[in-house]
Amino acid sequence: MTLLPEQIGDLLGLSGLPAEIIGGLIGATIIGSIILANAALAGPWAKRKITAAFTDRISVNKFGPWGVGIIIPDAVRLLSKELIVPEGVDRPAWDLAPLIIASSALLGFAVIPMGSLGPIEFHLADPEVGLIFVFAIASIASLGLVMAGYASNNKYSLMGGLRAVAQNLAYEIPLILVGISVVIFAGSLQMSEIVAAQSQTLVELGPVAIPAWFAILNPFAFVLFLAANVAEVGRNPFDIPEAPTEIVAGYQTEYSSVYFVLFYLGEFVHIFLGGAIIATIFLGGPAGPILPGFVWFLIKIWAVFLLTQWMRSALPRVRIDQLIEIGWKGMLVLAFVNLFLTAAIVGVLAV
Repeated sequence: MTLLPEQIGDLLGLSGLPAEIIGGLIGATIIGSIILANAALAGPWAKRKITAAFTDRISVNKFGPWGVGIIIPDAVRLLSKELIVPEGVDRPAWDLAPLIIASSALLGFAVIPMGSLGPIEFHLADPEVGLIFVFAIASIASLGLVMAGYASNNKYSLMGGLRAVAQNLAYEIPLILVGISVVIFAGSLQMSEIVAAQSQTLVELGPVAIPAWFAILNPFAFVLFLAANVAEVGRNPFDIPEAPTEIVAGYQTEYSSVYFVLFYLGEFVHIFLGGAIIATIFLGGPAGPILPGFVWFLIKIWAVFLLTQWMRSALPRVRIDQLIEIGWKGMLVLAFVNLFLTAAIVGVLAV
């Protein structure tokens, strides 16, 4: 038996709402649950296992198969802690900061085509300015970092918030410029159109067909975007806003219990959002042989996560002055060079 949105709305007591809104709420709940489940798997378990493999150590292996059950005691431990509110905090801003960081990452998935799994299509909305929407929504997290640092009434938190602003400004502009070069190739800001533009075959080598993904057509842009994305989500070697050896934990120093969980989940959801954007605009979105599109999409964003964990284990943290210099004097210049070269090549090909 197949339930229509109206029937599901009746079961949930939402019979007064239009079918489009009910369907959107159901889809958002499903996609949000899948993304949060992946973030929960990545944080307490996968991060430890991957880091241990890279550094030749033993990781969690006592709870469940391969230690995956560690998620449950970790969740109980964090959520059962007392929520301590320091004196002198700006309470409204202090309360809102973790919510903004977690929700901004989840909202970004609304316009990303994640493929299908059987009869289910994982794509909530497809606006004509989808890529702009994703960048705009993801950048709201910077506001949450600043709010957390300012509102905590702690000099280390304030320093972390200021570093977050400096870092995001330095790397968000190159990120957008590289994204524009993809738009020049695809001829559209619509996420589904960007994926469709990569559906052609570039070269056929016997039984192997090389797809026309933008990562293959423009590997320079792909590497630039990947590096800028790592800085944007604050992972090593660019985890300056929360550097524990220098500023305790930065903007999240004064947070505990469920608020810390929101920060923690928000961080990993942002990593997956960055991986989802990379998969969409450079790796053909959900395209792939044999397996369903949604499975390929998850494989691609987990591959990006694996790369960030490798960088976390292999590369030392840069200083704040080095980070700013890399962003403004290196990444920005290279992003403009890539943009001009892409525009010139596409212009010549169009002629």
